[in-house]
Amino acid sequence: MLKKGSKLYSILTGTCPKCHEESMYLEKNPYKLNDLYKMHRTCSHCHTEYFIEPSFFYGAMYVSYGLTVAIGVAIFVIANVILGLTVKTTFVSIIIGIIALMPVTARLARNIYINMFISFDKNWKQNS
Repeated sequence: MLKKGSKLYSILTGTCPKCHEESMYLEKNPYKLNDLYKMHRTCSHCHTEYFIEPSFFYGAMYVSYGLTVAIGVAIFVIANVILGLTVKTTFVSIIIGIIALMPVTARLARNIYINMFISFDKNWKQNS
């Protein structure tokens, strides 16, 4: 079970990296594609600014690339090595899997990236 105070909690739930009290996103469902990247400007609890500098989340593209490669490798291992599917079927499986998981990957990349710069602060109420 994930506990507040860990980076993994903030990354997997999409909550504020400093207080873990609210979602950073206006819409929690990443498959509502029109709202995929819409975020609050600041946390309403601890007032942490999510956009640390202009174009801050462009750096998340590098994280997204790594996640996408990892997903592709995982699908390859499952489809080709474990299930024994043909190379052609495995390739199609990888493409479908990457496209289907794109919204989740995009959000996870942003969550990972912002958690590289902002850490949980259990005393955030006292510091406000």
